[in-house]
Formats: sequence, structure tokens, C-alpha cells
Amino acid sequence: MKRMIAAVLLSAVAVTPMSAALSTTETKRIEDAATVLRELHNAPDQDIPTDLWSKASCVLVIPSLKKAAFIVGGEYGKGLMSCRNGAAWSPPIFMRLGKGSWGLQFGAQTVDLVLLVMNDKGIEKLLRNKVSLGAEASVAAGPVGRDARAATDLQLRAEILSYSRTQGIFAGINLSGGVLRDDVDDNADLYGKGITARNILLEGKVQLPGVARTFIDALNK
Repeated sequence: MKRMIAAVLLSAVAVTPMSAALSTTETKRIEDAATVLRELHNAPDQDIPTDLWSKASCVLVIPSLKKAAFIVGGEYGKGLMSCRNGAAWSPPIFMRLGKGSWGLQFGAQTVDLVLLVMNDKGIEKLLRNKVSLGAEASVAAGPVGRDARAATDLQLRAEILSYSRTQGIFAGINLSGGVLRDDVDDNADLYGKGITARNILLEGKVQLPGVARTFIDALNK
């Protein structure tokens, strides 16, 4: 009996998020990502079409991406991603986006990015060590508006739809050439070491950290 109790306690420790080590910067990134979603949904004419949003398997938000981060080699933008588990959203993971050839096309100092992963194939590719957008995973600039009837065949077939917001204007953007990967160090701060992105997004092996609830609440609106 004592051995059984000890095993249960150890299991509980393994699935309980260890968010005490989360930095101020990481916490602010969660809040900023939630803010991007709330502001997006408050402007229906510039929102992601409802049909596409309801079909998305995962949503990734990278808030306040600085233009300079894609001019200086080796820098990247960071954000947060959650995937659907039935009717609910999974606890989120931190992701990072490496620069691509599209970096110099940004005309503003900061850009908010929203990416929709549209199918299970796209999820599996993102769960690799890293995935190159446009080469290993198909990506297209997403349509904007109240419905998806204006979407092209290319957009409807894409594994990932990408959007940007600059100076209050929300539009599709082509992110071909960027590289996406999970942010192992930041995720270890949030959930503890040894917990993988698959454990979090697909296998339900962790609880939602309280600090990340604002992001999930924003996804549900």
C-alpha cells in the first residue's frame, strides 16, 4: 500500500506544471498573446473567418515581433501555441520562429503573428525538432473576414495559414522560409524538465498552469 501511494504521488508530481521558474518576460509573452487574440476577435471584419477558426487544429500567436529581429542573423520571434483536444484547448507551449527571406518585407517596427495549423499532418510536422515553412510544411497567407468563401484552393489546402497585424491592420502574410520549433528552455520553465511538446499538446499529461489560463480563455472567445 505504501508503495502504491508513493507511486501515485510521484505521478502527480510528473504532471503538475512547474511554473514557479517562469520569468517576467515569459509571463508577459503569455499575456501579450492573449491580448492579440482578444483584440482580433473584437474586430469581426478583420478577424480570421469563423469557418477556418473552427477547423484549426492548433493556434500559434507570436506577439510584438520586432522587425529588427529578422534583420540581425540568429534572432527570432517567440510565441505560444495550443491545440484542440476534442472540444477543449490543450495547455499551451512556447514556440519560436526563426527568420526567413520574408523578414525584410515588414514595413512596421512590430508585427503580431497568428498561425493556424489546419490538420493533424501539420501538427506532426511541428512536433519534429524543427520545421521549415513552405519546404517541409505548406503555408499560405490566410483570408480575412467574416467567412472563408474568399479562400483560394491554395489556402484551403495549406497545412498552416498565417496572418500578421501591423498598426491595427490584420492581413494574411506569406511566411515561407521561416523555421518553427518548440522552445525547449521556456517550456521547461513552465512545465518542468522532461516534459515534451507532445506530452503537453496531444497526450494530456500536464495540467493547465494558472499563468496560462488567460491565453486559453482568449482562444475560447
